[in-house]
Amino acid sequence: MSLAAERRRRAQIGLAAAFLLGVGVAIVLLRFPPDQYGFYPQCPLHTYLHLLCPGCGATRALAALLHGRVADAFHFNMLLVAGILPAAAVYTGLCSVRLLSREEFRWPAPHPRWANGLIYAGIVVALVFAVIRNLRG
Repeated sequence: MSLAAERRRRAQIGLAAAFLLGVGVAIVLLRFPPDQYGFYPQCPLHTYLHLLCPGCGATRALAALLHGRVADAFHFNMLLVAGILPAAAVYTGLCSVRLLSREEFRWPAPHPRWANGLIYAGIVVALVFAVIRNLRG
């Protein structure tokens, strides 16, 4: 098997595994809503310091989206609904298009000149989001 075929095969397996994981998470969230079951992990920052981290409410937001309650999802975690999920959908779409093309598969990645800036921008957005959601109390 050539190197290109091996890379394509690994990418297909990775995307299939991510899809199956997503389906599994969706099934669990649909069957066991976080507001009715207590086995979901608790945020230590919220538990001990009573502060909301950027990820607080993400599980409830995903469950609300799966039940079609978009307004509730925005209330639980706007960063996830407005930023992370759309970005993940675009990235998944890019990967899928590349897998379906006949070209050699390469994972979508930002230009190296932009990579660090995107990471820092993501950290800043998450921190600002955390500060704002804790200030409005």
